[in-house]
Amino acid sequence: MTIVHLRRARTSLVLDARGPGLPRVVHWGTDLGPLPDGDLPALVDATVPPVVPSSFDAPTVLSLLPEAGAGWSGRPGLAGHRDGRDWSTAFRLIDLDVHDDFAAPPPDLLGGDPLPAPGVNKGPFLTPGRVVVRAADADAGLSLTVELTLDAAGVLTLRHRLRNDGDGRYELRELTPVLPVPAVATELLDLTGRWCRERAPQRHPWPMGAWVREGRHGRTGHDATLLLVAGTAGFGFRHGEVWAVHTAWSGDHVTAAERRPTGEATLGGGELLAPGEIVLGPGEEYATPLLYAAHSADGLDGLSDALHTHLRARPSHPRTPRPVTLNVWEAVYFDHDLDRLRTLADRAAEVGVERFVLDDGWFRGRRHDQAGLGDWWVDGEVWPDGLQPLIDHVRGHGMQFGLWVEPEMVNPDSDLFRAHPDWVLQAPGRLPPPWRHQQVLDLAHPDAYAYLLARLDAVLSEHDGLAYLKWDHNRDLTEAGHAGRPGVHAQTLAVYRLLDELRARHPDVEIESCSSGGARVDLEILRRTDRVWASDCNDALERLSIQRWTGLLLPPELIGTHIGPERSHTTHRVHDLSFRAVTALFGHHGIEWDITAIDATERAELAAWVALHKRLRPLLHGGRVVRVDHPDPAVQAHGVVAHDSSHAVYAISRVATSAAQVPGAVRLPGLDPARRYRVRPPAGVPEPALLELSPPGWLAWPGDGITVSGSVLGSVGLQLPALHPEQALLLEVVAA
Repeated sequence: MTIVHLRRARTSLVLDARGPGLPRVVHWGTDLGPLPDGDLPALVDATVPPVVPSSFDAPTVLSLLPEAGAGWSGRPGLAGHRDGRDWSTAFRLIDLDVHDDFAAPPPDLLGGDPLPAPGVNKGPFLTPGRVVVRAADADAGLSLTVELTLDAAGVLTLRHRLRNDGDGRYELRELTPVLPVPAVATELLDLTGRWCRERAPQRHPWPMGAWVREGRHGRTGHDATLLLVAGTAGFGFRHGEVWAVHTAWSGDHVTAAERRPTGEATLGGGELLAPGEIVLGPGEEYATPLLYAAHSADGLDGLSDALHTHLRARPSHPRTPRPVTLNVWEAVYFDHDLDRLRTLADRAAEVGVERFVLDDGWFRGRRHDQAGLGDWWVDGEVWPDGLQPLIDHVRGHGMQFGLWVEPEMVNPDSDLFRAHPDWVLQAPGRLPPPWRHQQVLDLAHPDAYAYLLARLDAVLSEHDGLAYLKWDHNRDLTEAGHAGRPGVHAQTLAVYRLLDELRARHPDVEIESCSSGGARVDLEILRRTDRVWASDCNDALERLSIQRWTGLLLPPELIGTHIGPERSHTTHRVHDLSFRAVTALFGHHGIEWDITAIDATERAELAAWVALHKRLRPLLHGGRVVRVDHPDPAVQAHGVVAHDSSHAVYAISRVATSAAQVPGAVRLPGLDPARRYRVRPPAGVPEPALLELSPPGWLAWPGDGITVSGSVLGSVGLQLPALHPEQALLLEVVAA
């Protein structure tokens, strides 16, 4: 039919859709420029592989859906059958719709200069390019629709829709979108983790075969890789060419990289289906989760730049300043006392908090974590006058009020479970192993869904001024059966429906995705929520890594980052307030600490850090994230730079000791090389403890700093003080 060339934000996608089979991606990566008409067929011809000995008699090419019928011998793009038949497909192209209102972009968008700031429209170039492919296999009784969109930030989304056009039922086992990656990508990076140590990076050479990451938790998972990245040898944050995919799904999922001896290499991902979970009747259809994909010629920061720009352009992205939040969990735990909480709210208002969140323990029978889940009524024994007196007190200080809920779970020790034990996800005849003394409500059960919707709607409707829900999800879905069949797929869709309905009824209420901390972080749950809780760990040292790698996908304003107590609840490490505050500064800022127990001096210091965050908030939540590739692993540096390069803030942290007592100069990337900048620590907050007798000359006179060009800061850097371990230096950079 045609060859399609989509171009957006330094990215090109070339699709060979001349038929007769499914189209193939000829190129996904660096922008190719405005190619003459004759160059596209030449490009397609130039990329057809040769015929080699002991192989098929004609060249085989990888299409949008890998098929054995087209010579693909790797992981199948589609697996399924109809009572043992129709197990292999040979789709044929029916038609192709191209929606591409492309106009020649301004030179800066193709020349490597910054992407436009969020909300800036530079003309029709910013209109997404979209291709819809329709194909069918009449013999197998199946039709396929493939949707590809390349948006203004250069982020590509891909989705397959499979329809059963046959007479019998078709059991689907796998439908996984994939994209090709060129041979220059020789290394893989992904993320793993556990509770309180989410987003731990791991990288290795990309060998032959498949590197497959499966999540079987019924939620995204603590160990989920937010992005699976393939790149050129030695790629880093600021260098190398990289390609990445993200599977946007909050249930069981798979993300995979595969390299074949025949020369193909792919990245892909989709839903991980249990046997019998998706059975399509005649005329029924299944749609895969969206696969998000991004390319960068400028390292991992380029990926983040594209993804952050994409997310900030969403209509649902938060448009108001992200309120500084105090969550009471690590201050009071289950000890709910109105006078104590009023006093905590008073201290919160004094230090500049803008949102006060009452955590677990407010509802019926909830004096510990072994009872009460499911009984979503205010506990009259603890709150004889209800929650409204506390809400009114909090709002009297000008703060918003928020509440913790965990709607998807139930304790066996609850009135709900005793009345409806059949409302639990389970295999026939037995309950799954308990986890945190709780089970999972089957939200695909109509009565269970209706109950939860009614109770949550009532909680939100009956309390004047309830503006925020911290929505938690504290266990994996194990043996998650619905009506005798696997239930994770139906449960995930039901959670989405529940969130959508509550948002429709209460559009001004914001919702946080928390799941034992960071176990439900994906772009599909974030279509319905306003931030994620990156981890239950508030230890600043652990948080440096957790936030750094969570930020590979998400911009700072979507990541909850709180100042915890001096001694960490989860690790028992002890940190100075300055180190905890610098670490928490770069996100949706907050506090999780009993600040009624600290003295006036420490409260004043805390207030200064909160005030600094508020002053820097437009930059932190709207600028471009940059991270430093420093050779000393004991030094971690990162920052945020304004889109017009006029303002930046950087944090340099010493995370451990190292062989080098004085590490090398630290570069400050992302600035305009031609402009001059004043660099100094921000006024009004304490400086970190220093190891040396005197700091470098440019820091010897506090408040003076240094004025130097962006080229010097980005290419040479600054020799910084020799920090003690677990100390951080904050630098503010302003164009002179």
